[in-house]
Amino acid sequence: MATIRARCPHCGDVRLRTHQVTVRVCADDDQGSYWFRCPICKTAVAHDARPEIVELLVEAGVRRHVWNRPAELSEVRTGPPITSDDVLDFHLLLQSDEWLEHVSEMVRRPPA
Repeated sequence: MATIRARCPHCGDVRLRTHQVTVRVCADDDQGSYWFRCPICKTAVAHDARPEIVELLVEAGVRRHVWNRPAELSEVRTGPPITSDDVLDFHLLLQSDEWLEHVSEMVRRPPA
């Protein structure tokens, strides 16, 4: 099993086995990264990785995880942005016993 040298921001260079590293590749844009948990301080560490680094790590036996961006990122947004006051109002609404009725009415009502 190959040994991989990586850098922890707290501990510096650390040596890892392939099962301690995970490569992540976004299927939408082929951007890659790898992450590991530092064997010394246990911090989760993630680094961006160029395609040749991704290929090298995978060939060495590192697990490859392919993921997609959430579909919501491509949805068209309408209406004003949500403010911190909106979030607080919603929080207060959820504290009431009639919160479900209020939310149902908000969904049925056409936007202003």
